Amino acid sequence: MPGNIRELQNIIERAVILTTGECLEVPLEELRPPRTGRTSTNAARSLNLRDVEREAILEALRKTNGRVSGPGGAAALLGLKRTTLQYRMRLLNIRLSHHPSG
Repeated sequence: MPGNIRELQNIIERAVILTTGECLEVPLEELRPPRTGRTSTNAARSLNLRDVEREAILEALRKTNGRVSGPGGAAALLGLKRTTLQYRMRLLNIRLSHHPSG
């Protein structure tokens, strides 16, 4: 869902602004959906920005059934050019199990 990508984007942007140092720090409650009957923790978890980016790309590829480009592709879902997404995928060692035409 595009809403989930927007939420992730907002979480990452907020973490980038608030984090000091080289590791991205995201409060755990930002990453978990609210659960009824359970208390949330204020503990912060350091995440590598590369890991967050990799997960966002993998999630977009799952949602688009491996389609990289076009109106329903992962690049459009992430707001990236096809070439930018392909470059980031190479850097993050993300390979498609099959080569869809798009």
